[in-house]
Amino acid sequence: MARAQARTVVRERWESASRRAREEDVIDLLLVVSELVANAIRHGEGLAGFDIALTPEGLRLAVRDNSDVVPRVAYGSGALPSGHHGSGYGWPLIIRLAREIEIDTHPEGGKTISVTVPLREASEPPDGAGRPA
Repeated sequence: MARAQARTVVRERWESASRRAREEDVIDLLLVVSELVANAIRHGEGLAGFDIALTPEGLRLAVRDNSDVVPRVAYGSGALPSGHHGSGYGWPLIIRLAREIEIDTHPEGGKTISVTVPLREASEPPDGAGRPA
Protein backbone atom coordinates (compact mmCIF):
# COMPACT_ATOMS: atom_id res chain seq x y z
CA MET A 1 0.00 0.00 0.00
CA ALA A 2 2.86 2.42 0.79
CA ARG A 3 4.47 1.66 -2.58
CA ALA A 4 1.20 2.38 -4.37
CA GLN A 5 0.86 5.65 -2.47
CA ALA A 6 4.41 6.69 -3.46
CA ARG A 7 3.80 5.86 -7.11
CA THR A 8 0.53 7.82 -7.05
CA VAL A 9 2.27 10.90 -5.62
CA VAL A 10 4.84 10.73 -8.41
CA ARG A 11 2.18 10.38 -11.11
CA GLU A 12 -0.33 12.89 -9.76
CA ARG A 13 1.85 15.53 -8.10
CA TRP A 14 5.39 15.36 -9.57
CA GLU A 15 4.71 14.43 -13.17
CA SER A 16 2.82 16.66 -15.58
CA ALA A 17 1.83 16.79 -19.24
CA SER A 18 5.38 17.88 -20.09
CA ARG A 19 7.43 16.07 -17.45
CA ARG A 20 7.80 12.50 -16.27
CA ALA A 21 10.15 10.90 -13.78
CA ARG A 22 12.99 8.67 -14.85
CA GLU A 23 11.86 5.08 -14.45
CA GLU A 24 15.07 4.13 -12.60
CA ASP A 25 14.35 6.86 -10.03
CA VAL A 26 10.83 5.53 -9.49
CA ILE A 27 12.27 2.02 -9.04
CA ASP A 28 14.74 3.41 -6.48
CA LEU A 29 11.89 5.18 -4.69
CA LEU A 30 9.78 2.03 -4.50
CA LEU A 31 12.75 0.02 -3.22
CA VAL A 32 13.44 2.55 -0.46
CA VAL A 33 9.74 2.58 0.52
CA SER A 34 9.72 -1.23 0.68
CA GLU A 35 12.88 -1.40 2.79
CA LEU A 36 11.77 1.28 5.27
CA VAL A 37 8.29 -0.21 5.73
CA ALA A 38 9.66 -3.77 6.00
CA ASN A 39 12.19 -2.62 8.60
CA ALA A 40 9.44 -0.91 10.62
CA ILE A 41 7.42 -4.12 10.61
CA ARG A 42 10.30 -6.53 11.11
CA HIS A 43 12.55 -4.59 13.50
CA GLY A 44 10.50 -1.61 14.70
CA GLU A 45 7.64 -3.34 16.49
CA GLY A 46 5.21 -2.42 13.71
CA LEU A 47 4.45 0.35 11.27
CA ALA A 48 2.92 3.32 13.09
CA GLY A 49 2.81 5.87 10.28
CA PHE A 50 3.79 6.64 6.70
CA ASP A 51 3.90 10.04 5.06
CA ILE A 52 5.11 11.43 1.73
CA ALA A 53 5.90 15.05 0.92
CA LEU A 54 6.92 16.54 -2.39
CA THR A 55 10.21 18.48 -2.34
CA PRO A 56 12.14 20.27 -5.09
CA GLU A 57 14.58 17.32 -5.09
CA GLY A 58 12.03 14.50 -5.16
CA LEU A 59 9.95 12.85 -2.44
CA ARG A 60 10.46 13.02 1.31
CA LEU A 61 9.39 9.80 3.03
CA ALA A 62 8.67 9.56 6.75
CA VAL A 63 8.17 6.10 8.25
CA ARG A 64 7.23 5.83 11.91
CA ASP A 65 7.52 2.68 13.99
CA ASN A 66 7.02 1.73 17.64
CA SER A 67 10.63 1.05 18.62
CA ASP A 68 13.16 3.48 20.12
CA VAL A 69 16.07 1.44 18.76
CA VAL A 70 18.08 3.29 16.11
CA PRO A 71 19.59 0.86 13.58
CA ARG A 72 23.35 0.77 14.19
CA VAL A 73 24.06 0.88 10.45
CA ALA A 74 21.67 3.76 9.73
CA TYR A 75 24.46 6.30 9.40
CA GLY A 76 26.96 3.84 7.91
CA SER A 77 28.88 3.97 4.68
CA GLY A 78 26.35 2.03 2.62
CA ALA A 79 28.80 -0.83 2.16
CA LEU A 80 27.10 -4.14 1.49
CA PRO A 81 27.68 -6.87 4.08
CA SER A 82 30.39 -9.39 3.32
CA GLY A 83 28.88 -12.79 2.61
CA HIS A 84 25.22 -13.55 2.24
CA HIS A 85 23.37 -14.02 5.50
CA GLY A 86 19.84 -13.54 4.17
CA SER A 87 19.56 -10.00 5.47
CA GLY A 88 21.55 -6.86 6.04
CA TYR A 89 21.17 -5.36 2.56
CA GLY A 90 18.29 -2.97 3.32
CA TRP A 91 20.13 -0.16 5.07
CA PRO A 92 23.07 -0.10 2.65
CA LEU A 93 20.54 0.24 -0.19
CA ILE A 94 18.68 3.02 1.62
CA ILE A 95 21.95 4.87 2.25
CA ARG A 96 22.95 4.54 -1.40
CA LEU A 97 19.58 5.57 -2.88
CA ALA A 98 18.29 8.20 -0.43
CA ARG A 99 19.54 11.55 0.83
CA GLU A 100 19.05 13.54 4.03
CA ILE A 101 18.52 10.55 6.32
CA GLU A 102 17.14 11.64 9.69
CA ILE A 103 16.03 9.54 12.63
CA ASP A 104 13.94 11.18 15.33
CA THR A 105 12.94 9.37 18.51
CA HIS A 106 9.71 10.40 20.20
CA PRO A 107 9.25 11.02 23.95
CA GLU A 108 6.12 8.87 23.92
CA GLY A 109 8.04 6.05 22.26
CA GLY A 110 8.93 5.01 18.76
CA LYS A 111 10.87 6.79 16.07
CA THR A 112 10.44 8.33 12.65
CA ILE A 113 12.94 7.68 9.88
CA SER A 114 12.82 10.35 7.18
CA VAL A 115 14.68 10.27 3.87
CA THR A 116 14.58 12.12 0.57
CA VAL A 117 14.60 10.08 -2.61
CA PRO A 118 15.69 12.18 -5.58
CA LEU A 119 13.61 12.28 -8.75
CA ARG A 120 14.96 13.47 -12.08
CA GLU A 121 13.14 14.31 -15.24
CA ALA A 122 13.22 11.69 -17.97
CA SER A 123 15.03 12.78 -21.11
CA GLU A 124 12.08 11.78 -23.29
CA PRO A 125 8.79 13.60 -22.76
CA PRO A 126 5.64 11.60 -21.98
CA ASP A 127 3.94 10.02 -24.99
CA GLY A 128 2.59 12.69 -27.28
CA ALA A 129 4.01 15.62 -25.28
CA GLY A 130 6.16 18.06 -27.19
CA ARG A 131 5.41 16.48 -30.59
CA PRO A 132 3.88 18.45 -33.44
CA ALA A 133 0.21 17.70 -34.09
